[in-house]
Amino acid sequence: MAKRGAPPEINASSMADIAFLLLVFFLVTTTMDTDFGLARRLPPPLDLDQPEPPPIKERNVFVVLVNANDQLLVEGELLDISELKEKAKEFIANPYDDENLPEKKMTEVQFFGQYPVSKQVISLQNDNGTSYDMYIQVQNSLAQAYNELREEITMSKFSVNYADLVEKAKDDEMANKRYKAVKKIYPQRISEAEPKDVGKQ
Repeated sequence: MAKRGAPPEINASSMADIAFLLLVFFLVTTTMDTDFGLARRLPPPLDLDQPEPPPIKERNVFVVLVNANDQLLVEGELLDISELKEKAKEFIANPYDDENLPEKKMTEVQFFGQYPVSKQVISLQNDNGTSYDMYIQVQNSLAQAYNELREEITMSKFSVNYADLVEKAKDDEMANKRYKAVKKIYPQRISEAEPKDVGKQ
């Protein structure tokens, strides 16, 4: 009776090459998560010789507090994040000249002439325990409030989308002037205080 021979060996010399090719393929075809953040211009260094700015009237300040439980306290009232954008838009624009909302100053704006510009300022303060996700949501909601107001006035005056105007402003001088005029009417003023234990106040 013949003995069974050992099973033939598989030539694995090319397996390393195949594994390397597969690795390269997945690296090339896989979409990596990209970092995201907020574009903010930091204030210049504090000049100690500069006099303190005059106090801002309470009606001109929109106070947004975020506690450690990611709860919003807007103008002293609990508010859901989904409501923040519309609340901020109403404050920034003050469309009915409500005496409890920001004052307006007649300002010369190119293409618009004398225009009532709001003296609004948004004051944002987070708790040390506020989650990064909630922080981003609040920042996005406030930025969207400004952008939607700019969109409305851009469409009304120039019949163009605000995003398109921003893109054209990079290369076109007239578009750049229009862009600056719209920003002058709705300047983004977000004052962000240093985080602290808001929930313990």
